[in-house]
Amino acid sequence: MPKSRSSGTRRAAVLLCAVPGLLVGGCAAPAPPAESADNRPLVLTTFSVLADLVDTVGGGHVRVDSITKVGAEIHGYEPTPSDLVRAQDADLIVDNGLGLERWFERFLHSVDAPHTVLSDGVDPVDIRSGDYSGLPNPHAWMSPTAAATYVDNAIDALSALEPGHAADFEANGELLKDELAALLADFRAGLADADASALVTCEGAFSYLARDAGLEEAFLWPVNSDSEGTPRQIGNVIDFVEEHRVPTIFCESTVNPSAQEQVALATGATLGGTLYVDSLSTADGPVPTFVDLLRHDLDTITEGLTR
Repeated sequence: MPKSRSSGTRRAAVLLCAVPGLLVGGCAAPAPPAESADNRPLVLTTFSVLADLVDTVGGGHVRVDSITKVGAEIHGYEPTPSDLVRAQDADLIVDNGLGLERWFERFLHSVDAPHTVLSDGVDPVDIRSGDYSGLPNPHAWMSPTAAATYVDNAIDALSALEPGHAADFEANGELLKDELAALLADFRAGLADADASALVTCEGAFSYLARDAGLEEAFLWPVNSDSEGTPRQIGNVIDFVEEHRVPTIFCESTVNPSAQEQVALATGATLGGTLYVDSLSTADGPVPTFVDLLRHDLDTITEGLTR
């Protein structure tokens, strides 16, 4: 059964005083809030993409919320005291894993809730360059193939949380995996007419997708960090674009495209449409759901490489 919301919040008030660096005010415990009328289990994910994937599998039987908001840069996120409060109220905590949410690991041990890593079982692609060389690339959800593993893990975690709805979770997950497989099939078919077989982006967030589609890959930096768009990074990508005659290059919604604009200027390549990786858009934006995000990116890449 889901835990009591009021007891979770009272417990969080105590933990806030005990976690260094998270407290910004006094330690007085708040009064217990009124019980919510929504008694469905609360599933808390680390970012919006995972929240939509889990919500799709959940089919309304659970409440799903994301710690980081739409448009947030997931890699360098700084947790707040309210994040800990929300985590204490959760009945299930879901993260990506593969080293993505290191900021969350700092207080995960304090949360009294089951924890599921959606990337468990994915065959990792190792980062080839930079400070993260040799570590697994964390962006596995950008591959329709790897994302199917995420769906299976979500089915298992939700079924353990709410066994009475396991059949619905399984059915919803199978429908989602069918959509993912169709997206990948269309992407591969579209690339058959491509003028180039290389994908060039700002962040190296498409390694798993490149593996799915048999594309070569180049990027300015492997993981969003403070060292983005150095002269060496820009020079290496310029050389790659010229050698492979890449017609269109791309950048992601949560980073500054200025370095990639320099590559485009130097090579004559077109800077294509914006790609989405770490965050969904608002409901009225271009990628309000995970499937929308993948479809938008695959269509944008296909259009750019077949121009």
